[in-house]
Amino acid sequence: MSGAVLVWRVGPASARTPRRTVVTVIVSVVVVAALAGVSFGVGDYLVPPDRIVLTLLGEGDAQETLVVTRLRLPRVLLGLLVGAMLGLSGAIVQTTARNGLASPDLLGVTGGASAGAVAVIVLGGATGFSSFLHGVGTTAAALAGGLAAGATVAVVLRATRGGQLQTVLIGVGVSALFSGLTSGMLVEASIDDAERASAWLMGSLGGRGVEEVRLAAGALALVVVILVPLSARLSALHLGEDTAASLGHRVPRLRAGLLVSAVVLASIAAAVAGPIGFVALVAPHLARLASRAPRAPLAASALAGSALVTGSDIVARVVAAPLLLPTGAVSAIVGAPFLIWLLVRERKGVGS
Repeated sequence: MSGAVLVWRVGPASARTPRRTVVTVIVSVVVVAALAGVSFGVGDYLVPPDRIVLTLLGEGDAQETLVVTRLRLPRVLLGLLVGAMLGLSGAIVQTTARNGLASPDLLGVTGGASAGAVAVIVLGGATGFSSFLHGVGTTAAALAGGLAAGATVAVVLRATRGGQLQTVLIGVGVSALFSGLTSGMLVEASIDDAERASAWLMGSLGGRGVEEVRLAAGALALVVVILVPLSARLSALHLGEDTAASLGHRVPRLRAGLLVSAVVLASIAAAVAGPIGFVALVAPHLARLASRAPRAPLAASALAGSALVTGSDIVARVVAAPLLLPTGAVSAIVGAPFLIWLLVRERKGVGS
């Protein structure tokens, strides 16, 4: 330990972490835990903090067990996981593209996931290919759509041998393509199907269960294992492709691996909860501003994403009670002004 930097040693390996980043992570854990506790307690049936703990330990009464364990536990866990995946994917994309305004949405992931889900909702039927779509299910179709969008970006990027700027531009084009497909399907849909599709497109944690939690947890754990050895290389890539290459890193392969990780995280997040906008954009900036780091720390970005999604879900359940607002609507209301602030800040930075 020295000054403002903490040195971690495990056997022959060592790592250096700024003290402020460690403090940011610790504070973020406390904030996320507090928000999770509030999320367990608020709603039509209020549960005091002491009863939440007792119920989670298996000592609650029948009604508390139903509300806390069966209804709210999957929702809280999914919010934490989805937020972490979005925050982590946003940090990866922004660092890889070296663009603070980049996010998985700009890679077409959200648009692809939306098109896949809407295809099942609108086109799924009882016979032929429609029957196949119906059997696939909304979650699987959304995941396939998100991965297809990411794969399309990768193929075009490889064919054009584009760099960081081209990655964003290609992603915008792919996103527009899938957005057009979604709009076309909604125009041709029946009123009932269009309503169902529109509800999914708003993004929500309601109505999800253990299956979605398991999928999200498994994906997050897998990507984290992959990212741990790549963290130092991500820092080198943030300094520029030439710098990373001079340090011996295979930049095209490194960038591809990182973007695949981001696409998988964002695709599964959209598949299990629908599109929850702006979290992947905002969370890395909050983490970077709090830690004062040159790039968004991955752990802090994941925790910031968890806090944003959980907080948005709390507001969605409380502000218009007994009605439930979509979580994605609240995150958009919070994220849109932040995006405007970022644009103004970037413009001032260029002007100065």
